[in-house]
Amino acid sequence: MQPILIERGNNLINHKKFNMNIAPEEKKKAFKEYGKSEFDSGSAEAQVALFTKKIQHLTEHLKEFKKDLATERSLVMMVGKRRKLLDYLKAKDIERYRMIIKKLKIRK
Repeated sequence: MQPILIERGNNLINHKKFNMNIAPEEKKKAFKEYGKSEFDSGSAEAQVALFTKKIQHLTEHLKEFKKDLATERSLVMMVGKRRKLLDYLKAKDIERYRMIIKKLKIRK
């Protein structure tokens, strides 16, 4: 992260630029590793892997910017979505559920 100086009034503020999105290359890599192919964005495993990457990314952001409540809310919502997908996967196919939990090293 490169620090950027922003001018506010007569003061210069040091601001670190943080990209909130995940690069398309990282998405394809996650889809290829956890899905059927790099274009498989629909399988439950691929979606759980993508949510996990996003959750890790937002967690790093929140470690630095503790008062960013909008990001904190989106993080909580994303964890809920991932939990619902994992519950679906657990009900549908317990072996796939256990495999994805083990691969992603998600607690539970």
